[in-house]
Amino acid sequence: MQRYFIDESLPKDRRLTLPADIAHHLIDVLRADVDTEIEVALNDQKVYLAKVVELNPATIELKADLGTDAELPVEVILACGLPKTKEKPELIVQKATEMGADRIVFFAAQRSISRWNPQKQAKKIERLQKIANAAAEQSHRNHQPEVVYGGKLSDVLKNEAADFKIVAWEESAKQGEEANLAQTLRQLRPGQKLLAIFGPEGGLSEAEIEQMQAQGVIPAGLGPRILRTETAPLYLLAAVSYQLELAR
Repeated sequence: MQRYFIDESLPKDRRLTLPADIAHHLIDVLRADVDTEIEVALNDQKVYLAKVVELNPATIELKADLGTDAELPVEVILACGLPKTKEKPELIVQKATEMGADRIVFFAAQRSISRWNPQKQAKKIERLQKIANAAAEQSHRNHQPEVVYGGKLSDVLKNEAADFKIVAWEESAKQGEEANLAQTLRQLRPGQKLLAIFGPEGGLSEAEIEQMQAQGVIPAGLGPRILRTETAPLYLLAAVSYQLELAR
């Protein structure tokens, strides 16, 4: 069933006039008619079964709270060093949304080849946010994650508060370190926040690792294989899901 996100509170009469873009997609693209049923996620992060009751203007009536919750029990913030192609941020955003990320931050790492022109940053983030929104609908999330540009690594460390902070570092994997990720995930409790930081294609510099360690970020290997910059965040999200949703 088609799901839409509407930034509205539950109205007393349980009726909502659809925003123009959603109305166009539902009525003109999907050819919905009166009595067509859809799912609607409101700003209370609850999902409601709704029925089309009017076509002009496109109006729905919220029938019941479905009681579904597709969110991870913890908030995961991904901070990713800018990849060198425009396709990789799009892939990270789409798949990370499907896998439950709450916030996706891109930052300019020391070894990032790509640098976002300040005049174009807003447009790039707008496009990535649209990808996240569509992926949230497709994967039936309860809310849409936020995509932002975080500036430099120092800005990310300053602005992204979390209960636990880890950095995926390939040198940890090379040295056979296997415990830090597992230990961190075992300590996580529902409602807490995890910040996970990932480097670009060239990896993170020793200076960046030292900067993070000085602020309590724990270096963690992601298994014995070296993962691509677009693969590592997805590995982390899969590990979080397994530990907190499947292994309990």
